[in-house]
Formats: sequence, structure tokens, C-alpha cells
Amino acid sequence: MENRELLYEGKAKKIFATKDPEVVTIEYKDDATAFNGQKKGTITGKGVINNKISALLFTLLEEQGIPTHFMERISDRESLVKRVEIIPLEVIIRNVAAGSFSKRYGVEEGRVFEFPTFEFSYKDDSLGDPLINDSHALVMGLATETEIAQIRAYAYAVNDILKDFFGKRGIDLIDFKLEFGRLEGRVVLADEISPDTCRFWDRATGKKLDKDRFRQDLGEIEDAYEEIISRVEK
Repeated sequence: MENRELLYEGKAKKIFATKDPEVVTIEYKDDATAFNGQKKGTITGKGVINNKISALLFTLLEEQGIPTHFMERISDRESLVKRVEIIPLEVIIRNVAAGSFSKRYGVEEGRVFEFPTFEFSYKDDSLGDPLINDSHALVMGLATETEIAQIRAYAYAVNDILKDFFGKRGIDLIDFKLEFGRLEGRVVLADEISPDTCRFWDRATGKKLDKDRFRQDLGEIEDAYEEIISRVEK
């Protein structure tokens, strides 16, 4: 394999330069982390599955009018994407109480919300990705009012599209994380959408089909990821 310039390595992905300065390659890893990197492990085959799922979902969202950085999947573990300036705000949309929401507010896991909730967290590992509100983001110069409004609108639209998509496959979309970037003066969806960044529960049994199986030592981790890709590819 030719030597490639590694631009960035995160917990689950590597970003490499290409011959085109406006395009980068994302390589998905099998490494798994939880609790801000305090727990580490490997989920065999995760990188291949997350690459396939992200490619499929970004393509679906583009078809539904959501602009993304995705270009094409070029191998089992790699995809080409447009190079963007990541906005340091993670968006969390929640349809059902789970995870940190349940712990933070004492809400029983599994409580279905009347409408989806929207959260921002500040992307900073050293601070533990704390929750942040719109005015904080504005005074810190993380995003403009226009960008925040666009991110919120896109996030809710993504939720509607993905809830319908997974619901038709017997999967409840509990919550998920999104990241956005700037590309030629506009906001686009970036990063990935996968069992690493979403909570998926089987609609019939309630079985967790995502990284919570790793976080909570539930076992059958690889099986859960395989189950998701098998339903998504139908």
C-alpha cells in the first residue's frame, strides 16, 4: 500500500489526505472506546460495518435533501468524503430516554418522549464534551446564529428520515449523535452514522443493537452490529 499522509486519527477512524486537497479518505477502525476513552477494546469487523452503514445512510439523506460530505465508499473500510471544517458542536437527538439523559435527570430508561429532544455538546475531549447551549456557542465563536438554526433544522429532518427508515426494518431509533462541518460557506452533515453513534433497539424484543453492548458488557457485540447491517442492506 502506498504511503499516505495521515491527517488525523480519532477513536474510531483515521483521516488520510488524497491527491485532491479538497477530498480526504476516512478509514474506519475496529477500535472501540466508551466513557470518553476510559474504556477501550476491539469489536471485530466494526469498521467494515460502520463504513457500509454510514455510506448507505449518507446516500439516503442526500437523496432526501440533506447535504453531506460523503462522496463514495471505495473499499470495505474506506470512504471518500469532501474535506470540511468541523464545527465543534456535537448534536444529540433523543426520541427515548436512555444513557446519559437517564443518568443525568433520573428519567427511567425507555420512556418515550412526546417529541424529540435536542442537545449540543462542546467537542473537547479534555473537558469531557460538556453540554452547551446556543448562547454559549455564540459567545465562544463556535458557530453563528444562522449555522445553529441550520444545524437544528437538519438534525430534526435527519431524525424524521432515519426513524422511518429503521422503523420499517423493525428497529427503534432511540437517540443518535451528529456532527456538522462547513463546506464552501454552507453547513453539511459530516462524520458518520452507525451503531457507534446511534442507539438502536429491536422493536419486538427491546434488545440493544449498538455500542451499548460494549459499554455495558452485555456481550454479543459483534452479533448486534451484524444484525443492524443485515437489516439495513435488505
